[in-house]
Amino acid sequence: MPRDKLRDIVPTRSIPKPLVWLWLAATFAVLSVGYWEAIFVSPAEATMGDIFRIFFYHVTNASLALIPPYINLAGSIGYLVWRNSNRERALAADALAVSAAEVTLLLTTIGLLTGMLWARPIWGIWWTWDERLTTYLLLWLLYVSYLLLRRLSSSGQSHTIAAVLSIFAAVDVPITFMSIRWWRTQHPGPVLTSGKVDKSMLPAVYWNLAGWAMWTVFVLCFRYALERRRQIQAAAQEQEYLNGGGDLGY
Repeated sequence: MPRDKLRDIVPTRSIPKPLVWLWLAATFAVLSVGYWEAIFVSPAEATMGDIFRIFFYHVTNASLALIPPYINLAGSIGYLVWRNSNRERALAADALAVSAAEVTLLLTTIGLLTGMLWARPIWGIWWTWDERLTTYLLLWLLYVSYLLLRRLSSSGQSHTIAAVLSIFAAVDVPITFMSIRWWRTQHPGPVLTSGKVDKSMLPAVYWNLAGWAMWTVFVLCFRYALERRRQIQAAAQEQEYLNGGGDLGY
């Protein structure tokens, strides 16, 4: 089938490459400034010393991880609404949903790993099962389940079931966010909003937050573009199969 007709089945709109490279360059520039501020400019914390510098990466990634689940939820709802009435919109929504799910898993993984790296020298253990940590781990497990379901299910309804699962995953987000306020556990309470961070450390926090947010946007858009390309290839295989020219490769 001609490529133009395939694009009618699954239309895509590419971001101009110069803009992509400009965004990527700006992202690395901001991350570099954040690294310099966190490692060389920000003073060591009075009680924890230099190990506190993990904070600049743990808090930013753990906090940003609570945003993509709602993008995943929006995409999943869009897929459920349009899957029988508007195929193109349903495919676009589904691509957005799976892209956001993968970004969520990546950010929560970084949040968990940096948290454990901090906990080992400070607490003397890698992990403790308190409410604050458990709700965050549950969020990670929900998106592992979401992606495994999409990849391994052979029911033919995996995208629909995963979309329903994303609704339950989104419920855990406000619980995770509020857990450091609702429960007093071994995990530290709110730091940024409580005003406990010394003003000399704030530039490192804000530069890293901005840099990792820009990186998150880049990865999300890049993964979305890849998923749309995959949909074009899948549409081509489906059309070829319907025309009697091959199989779907399943």
